[in-house]
Amino acid sequence: MPAGLVQTYRAFAHNNAWANHRLLTACAALSQADFEAERTGFFPSLQRTLNHIHVIDLFYVDALEGGWLGPAAWKNDVPHLSLAALKPAQAAIDKRLIAMCDALTPEILNGIVRINRDTRVQAERRDRLLMHLLQHQIHHRGQAHAMLSETSVAPPQLDEFFAEGEAPLRATEFDQLGWTEETVWKA
Repeated sequence: MPAGLVQTYRAFAHNNAWANHRLLTACAALSQADFEAERTGFFPSLQRTLNHIHVIDLFYVDALEGGWLGPAAWKNDVPHLSLAALKPAQAAIDKRLIAMCDALTPEILNGIVRINRDTRVQAERRDRLLMHLLQHQIHHRGQAHAMLSETSVAPPQLDEFFAEGEAPLRATEFDQLGWTEETVWKA
């Protein structure tokens, strides 16, 4: 497996955190009532959808780190009632995912992760599990994006992936996250 593939996972982890930051920053302009309001989606509110992203991240990132949290991750499916509580919690789990991806090597990426499913143990290749987690995020952020478009808050653009020529457009957000372009694209 070429080193470039490891870098791809690192970049995806950063892009994931950046998209979460953009979406949660936009949602911060909502009232608590708008955050909790029933909307169309798998999890019928922004509050429930964004908390779902968070608890599933906890589940998978813990497993990727070798933990055994398992389904206890979603024992409380809305652990963060307010966006003020959810945003730093999501940022913390995003940092854990980035740190885990920063430590990847081709050998680690090919390794097996054991996932506590309570009634069984799922064994999954790390690269496949990471792809699953990132796709899960993209799917539910898309639903949250659509829900946000039903409010007075304009949803942020989430369909970008760090085009080199657009670095100046994300510089402020990268600064807020404590990143530079080199942070994302380090060899």
